[in-house]
Amino acid sequence: METRAPFVIVGAFVLAVIVGVFGFVYWLNNAGAVGRRATYQIAFDGPVPGLLTGAAVLFNGIRVGEVTSLRLDPARPRAVAATVAVAIETPVRKDTKIGLDFQGLTGVPVVALEGGGGTAGLDPGDVLQAGPGAGQSMTQAARDALRRVDAVLSENADPLRDTVANLKIFAEGLARNTPRVDSILAGLDRTMGGGQAPQAKITYDLEAPQFEPGQPPMKAQITIGEPTAIARLQTQRFLFPSGEDQPGFGAAQWSDSLPALLQAKLLQSFENYDVDHPPLRPDNAGQGGGRVVLDLRKFEIEPSVDAKAVIIMSARILDEAGKVTAARIFSASQPIGAMDPAGAAVAFNNAFQSLARDLVRWTARKS
Repeated sequence: METRAPFVIVGAFVLAVIVGVFGFVYWLNNAGAVGRRATYQIAFDGPVPGLLTGAAVLFNGIRVGEVTSLRLDPARPRAVAATVAVAIETPVRKDTKIGLDFQGLTGVPVVALEGGGGTAGLDPGDVLQAGPGAGQSMTQAARDALRRVDAVLSENADPLRDTVANLKIFAEGLARNTPRVDSILAGLDRTMGGGQAPQAKITYDLEAPQFEPGQPPMKAQITIGEPTAIARLQTQRFLFPSGEDQPGFGAAQWSDSLPALLQAKLLQSFENYDVDHPPLRPDNAGQGGGRVVLDLRKFEIEPSVDAKAVIIMSARILDEAGKVTAARIFSASQPIGAMDPAGAAVAFNNAFQSLARDLVRWTARKS
């Protein structure tokens, strides 16, 4: 009897341990940390980079379970099938949204469930379908976006190149016309009642040369139009080769833009030469007669040790049929006594009178 007692005690202890283990497992699955679980099948239509068995399952951001298995579908090479086990009370419905989320600095992937607005539950055998691109990470999304941007740039390379070229042309034109733009903006500022009062301008003019009596008369009626000129010369400012105003010249200007001023003074010069056959402007000329076509090439101050005012102009004489019968380039320069607007105006006036005399006499001989 004494021999059998220890075996009874040991057997009872082992049986108690086994019952305790089963009880613990039952408690763990029903009332403990794990609780009762519901299993669902999820179908992904694309890759699920980094997703592993045991990964967390979140519902509206709260952890409710984990991934229990992952497998491939032989019939659909791009698809991935996942099985998840979640808490039984998780409100998984037919319209529940499925996706992947990436958490932490390392971007650990988890299955993210998002509740919908419906109340219809899943039927036995139903599979939750993940949305397109649900397994795409932010890195992959950024890579795809950059790839699309690169494709768009490649397809529109020529239009973009033309646009940049047009912007360059616009910028160059704006740079060439900066004084005009400044003048327009200043005018708008004055119109709106803002800004400081503009500085008073000192205006200078040219004088038409006089001719001694008894000059050979003009042979035919001629027309003199406004000289053509580049945009830089279509101004009232005193010009320098650098394109910038020199000290003291900011408040000085000519009485009209240079082409219009030269046309007016040349018309007076021809009248002073032969008042009986005065030249005409193009808008006053009738049919027939010759034309003098002028092109202003230079009208600026050359600052140096021997500063001077320089004027260069080309002239062509056209007959009634528009044929060029004579052509010549006229130039004149005069030293500037004092480098100020008054001294420069005197030098320009002397240079213009010399050039105008040569032009009038040449035209009288050739027309």
